[in-house]
Amino acid sequence: GINIWCAAGKGTFGTFEIMRRVEITDLKKIVNHRELILPQLGAPGVIAHKVKRQTDFSITYGPVRAQDIKAFMKAGKTATKEMRTVRFSFYDRLLLVPMEIMSGLKYLLIAIVAFLLLGGLSRSGYSTVLAANTGIRSITGLLIAYLSGTILGPLLLPYLPGRSFSVKGAFLGLLGFILLFVILFSSFVIPARISPAEIIAWLLLIPAISSFILMNFTGASTYTSLSGVEKE
Repeated sequence: GINIWCAAGKGTFGTFEIMRRVEITDLKKIVNHRELILPQLGAPGVIAHKVKRQTDFSITYGPVRAQDIKAFMKAGKTATKEMRTVRFSFYDRLLLVPMEIMSGLKYLLIAIVAFLLLGGLSRSGYSTVLAANTGIRSITGLLIAYLSGTILGPLLLPYLPGRSFSVKGAFLGLLGFILLFVILFSSFVIPARISPAEIIAWLLLIPAISSFILMNFTGASTYTSLSGVEKE
């Protein structure tokens, strides 16, 4: 259901796409009725009377969740209050976490490799020891930023301050920045000799990454409106 809501908001599941599909498949010749049952969360992208006028198919909105379709049909296409209720519980958000992680994983790996290679540069040339030392810091910082946006953001969504996802993500990133330096300065493995410029860089970078990643979650969430998604 959430995927349909996302597609409706982006316009990939909407009035013109439905009309196009009806025409391409020549649906009038395949079925003997003139009714389309659409997911309820697809409604924001559909102008029902326009579909009816263009295709002669009327629109009926089914339940929010696919698992209720059978009961909906047995009840004569009548939806109960439960079928119409949108839930977005901790478990629902947890199911989306793997997709959030995988969608940006290749970019994370590219960033890690780039930071590792660039970490060895200095005024005196290139040092593999320096690359290893700064690389550990870089990997730690990038992982904190990435996991803050892909895991903690969705799971803690209702409890994070701010209405916009960018603010929620930035808040998590700020906490991630604090965590990074708690790890750095309490570890004997990672050198704690960090310049003020690097501290400022991480202060800007971690919240920015976390904020950007969590903004991508707007389309998979019921917490935002269409205008909110467009604004983000």
